[in-house]
Amino acid sequence: MTCRTTTPPPEHVDAVVVGSGFGGSVTAYRLAEAGLSVVLLERGRPYPPGSFARTPAELGRAFWDPAAGLYGLFDVRSFRRFDSVVASGLGGGSLVYANVLLRKDEHWFVDEQPLPSGGYESWPVSRADLDPHYDAVERMLGATPYPLDRPPYTRTPKTHAMREAAGMLGLDFQLPPLAVSFAPEPGADPEPGLPISGPAYGNLHGTGRRTCRLCGECNLGCNDGAKNSLDHTYLSAARHHGADLRAHHEVRAIRPLSGGGYAVDYLRHAPNHADRRDGHRGPPATRTIGCDRLVLAAGTYGTSALLLRSRRFLPGLSPALGTRFSTNGDLLAILVRAGRDGRPRPLEPSRGPVITAAIRLPDALDTALDTPGETGRGGYLEDGGYPGFVDWLAEGAHLPQQLSRGMRFALGRILANAARAPETHLSRAVSELVGQGLLSSTSFPLLGMGRDTPNGVLRLRDGRLDADWSPAASAAYFDRLRDTMRQVADVLEARHIDNPLWYRKRVVSVHPVGGAPMAHHAADGVCDPYGEVHGHPGLYVADGAALPGPVGTNPSLTIAALADRMCTHLLEHRSATPAGRSAHLPPTATTYRESTSLTFTERMRGSYQPGARHPGAASATEEYASPAQRISARLTVTIVDVDDFLDEPGHRAGIDGWIDAPSLGGRRPILRGTRHMFSPNDGPEGRALTYRLHFTDAENRPRALTGRKELTGETPLSLWPETTVLPFRLFDGHVRGPGEQSATVVGAGRLSIPLTEFLRQLTTFRTTGPRDAAALDRFGRFILGRLWHLYAPRTPWRGRKRT
Repeated sequence: MTCRTTTPPPEHVDAVVVGSGFGGSVTAYRLAEAGLSVVLLERGRPYPPGSFARTPAELGRAFWDPAAGLYGLFDVRSFRRFDSVVASGLGGGSLVYANVLLRKDEHWFVDEQPLPSGGYESWPVSRADLDPHYDAVERMLGATPYPLDRPPYTRTPKTHAMREAAGMLGLDFQLPPLAVSFAPEPGADPEPGLPISGPAYGNLHGTGRRTCRLCGECNLGCNDGAKNSLDHTYLSAARHHGADLRAHHEVRAIRPLSGGGYAVDYLRHAPNHADRRDGHRGPPATRTIGCDRLVLAAGTYGTSALLLRSRRFLPGLSPALGTRFSTNGDLLAILVRAGRDGRPRPLEPSRGPVITAAIRLPDALDTALDTPGETGRGGYLEDGGYPGFVDWLAEGAHLPQQLSRGMRFALGRILANAARAPETHLSRAVSELVGQGLLSSTSFPLLGMGRDTPNGVLRLRDGRLDADWSPAASAAYFDRLRDTMRQVADVLEARHIDNPLWYRKRVVSVHPVGGAPMAHHAADGVCDPYGEVHGHPGLYVADGAALPGPVGTNPSLTIAALADRMCTHLLEHRSATPAGRSAHLPPTATTYRESTSLTFTERMRGSYQPGARHPGAASATEEYASPAQRISARLTVTIVDVDDFLDEPGHRAGIDGWIDAPSLGGRRPILRGTRHMFSPNDGPEGRALTYRLHFTDAENRPRALTGRKELTGETPLSLWPETTVLPFRLFDGHVRGPGEQSATVVGAGRLSIPLTEFLRQLTTFRTTGPRDAAALDRFGRFILGRLWHLYAPRTPWRGRKRT
């Protein structure tokens, strides 16, 4: 058993925020504004306007790999079935994203949607929950659609092409809100290149900004400061309210503190040795800071890796850690040589912001939106842009044309020099040598994203993060997305070209999500709907890792809105005295041991009689307003720590899942569930298995289903019916224990486990932790030992069965 001892670190604050992306920046601002002492740790460096790489020499070092001496902006990763690019810098992904602030579609907040590989995608929040927070983030980021109706923005041919394609295909088109300053101040007319009026909270870089010049350089970082990125908005406001923003600080581990709160171990990078305060040129030393509340916002990869590495210090972390990973359906294609009536059609992808328009693909969930007949998982197509130098690369890469023009120019010069009166005006010849740029001006990238299947798993292999994900589970979605891309190409008389990696069935994701998904209970998620990690008060996840599935569109706004909602809840429920370690507590030590969790799933079905007061069959004299109804349940039992479960007299486990009955409104998620196995409260020999499940019906009325399997042990033949049949009563309200005596019973019935479901249940046992086999063995011995004691045939040498 591995033990760790923690002692109070030399520095302690109210809150530490790890990472400065959309979740971290929002959190730092909200907590600092509320008066908490906040330290934000960001591994990358600040990027004021004018500091983003543009030359080949600069771009060659604009990547993140400290082991290779690289401390740049782009963190490029390659996994077995996909590649990925994320950002490293003060402001996180906002420094290089395409500025799109689209809300997750209302009907895409799915509840218990089955996944092909098993399990469910379930969002424990709704669009209504997030709308106020969407509003707040949009205000802060200055969300505004591309001003296509105003010159000079009207001359953006790729945007007009997207609108035309959507109209021809009968798809929804929109100009999405963008976090870009087109006007120098709110309410002013948009105009490129004007100085931007700063907000009251100032600018942490202390440099001026200019309105968007339509240069297409958003994904490389905006050297004009026209993007309303997080460093210009939330982080500047956070610093104004006292937040301590520390760049070049990379968090390596997190640990609980003995008196509450958390210790955060980090390294301070010094890309230039001259910047090192101690003059040390070797590996940076590990430092520690303590906090009452710790918010992980290091991005999907960073946060998931931190939790996986720190698992031994955080007993009882959900077995869902690492699951629900998704690439958000990212797919890239290129439309080449667009035309109109047989003539080249200019698209000019290097003009404007990277993304200006979006086309929405319908979803099978849209049936409620009067689009009957739609099948499949939906998504979005967005126009792609790029910096002007990419046009030169595209033209230069077309070697046949380059060679042809070069040879014609050279031959012309040879013939002219041989003539007695050579032509001295070469403008036409040089113009023909350069060419018309038809390839680059009539082509553009098409970006796709949507609701792929979140069945990926993140795990550590030899200490490094690995992702087990494949597009195969989302093949129907990707095929549909590619078909729509081809249809757009046909409308624009262009040639559709897949990303070359697609021929190896690989994708490139810039929107990875999942790994620490939210859920109502630890059985299905790492954190609750407000981002707090189950079983670890004061520890939060506030980035893409918390998403239980794809957003379907650009996820940045949804991540920021969830963080804003998390902060509202945290601030409303904080106690007068912080829950963490007081600065006056004496240094103490505590020991943490590694724990192993266990889960299994049982499915039951049966009948339910509304109005009945007892589970037995209704008597002939009883009449009910409605007939008996079918009822079914899917219950996932989670034992967070097997050792604690076996040592605890009550042998309590958590339950998550659903109950399905017509009169209750169909399938209803369990909000809180418990199961006690052989508890001494059920008699000296613990002859019962008890269930208590809290949920709400279709009218949002609280209900409690309580049941008890009585284990009489009369004969061995009674083992099967007594362990597989659950008589239950349904109460009005979320009643507990003694409260059942006075609570109103609204129905009763029986649930049972069929033999086929029992055999399936035996395949669902999963353990997570350092002693998987031993934990499963101990649990099995406990269950089988109790059942043997109750039901084994009695022989003369074993004595008579006790009653």
